[in-house]
Amino acid sequence: MKAIKINNKEIGDNNPAYIIAEMSANHAGSKERALKIISAAKKAGADCVKVQTYTPDTITLNSNKKWFQIDKGTWEGENLYSLYQKAYTPWEWQEDLKKEAERIGIDFFSTPYENEAVDFLENLDVDFYKVASFSITNIPFLKYLAQKDKPIIMSTGMATLGEIEDAVKVIRENGNDKLALLNCSSAYPSIPDDMNLKKIGHLKETFNLPVGLSDHSLGSVAAVTSIAMGAKIIEKHFCLSREIENPDSSFSMEPDEFKNMVEDIRAAERAIGKIDYSLTEKQKESRKFRRSIFVTNDIKADEKITENNIKIIRPGYGLKPKHWDKVLGKKVIKDIDKGEPLIWDIIKE
Repeated sequence: MKAIKINNKEIGDNNPAYIIAEMSANHAGSKERALKIISAAKKAGADCVKVQTYTPDTITLNSNKKWFQIDKGTWEGENLYSLYQKAYTPWEWQEDLKKEAERIGIDFFSTPYENEAVDFLENLDVDFYKVASFSITNIPFLKYLAQKDKPIIMSTGMATLGEIEDAVKVIRENGNDKLALLNCSSAYPSIPDDMNLKKIGHLKETFNLPVGLSDHSLGSVAAVTSIAMGAKIIEKHFCLSREIENPDSSFSMEPDEFKNMVEDIRAAERAIGKIDYSLTEKQKESRKFRRSIFVTNDIKADEKITENNIKIIRPGYGLKPKHWDKVLGKKVIKDIDKGEPLIWDIIKE
């Protein structure tokens, strides 16, 4: 698998998962809150904080026609333009947000949605980009973004395998092989039945790329489980408090929850470990409590070993149980008391 490098972190096999705190709309219109979110994400263990770069006018039309109404889900009853008015991160904040992230030592990047936003972020010297699930079929945009020759993390929610193939192909054909994919269920919030985490391994095998999870589900079960499925990136919406109402608050994690998720992810990575049959010191110590062959009745010198004077019991200081048939009928060279382990040195050849 071809790894990608973001600043000083490599994303790929044999590396810890790269964990992204998605701010999205959780600033709720306050630049001060946005700055606090960056600090809180750093303290919670995130590697990166992400924003989104669009305006209502760049992403949709100010129209009340039926096509621009949302009739189901978390944002039911909203008009697209008014929803994006509430959710967007003002562009004039983003330079200061990036500077704050750099000051405290957390990566910063963004999701642009059109060429104009890419140009803006290029002027900010953003190091890498996110492609949202909703943009994966926007081939002209992907071509433009790929030509900037910066790492791209692309969500695949709603996409067919053919659409993912088309998107990967256009990015590669435009000279950019610094790509990672995210499995994603583009529902807000997502439910476990729709997560299909097995796709993580299939995407990795199909495209030979780092794969992760863009997680809109509640809690951390999906994120931690995905680590065992091979995920190398976790993206999760992050807020200071779900009590601060905004379009994304209901499915975002608060700092303590995010911190616990990061700790669980790191513990899962340690538990997954590597293929290694050597024993740890603790395992070696525990081996003495295995079963082995012990003398259960006194045996006199030159007396035969029988099923009546030995038994397979704990602890493990005697011969291994696999030698049971070999020792039956053999004679001992000296007296052996009940409770002694049976060992080769006291058995006649």
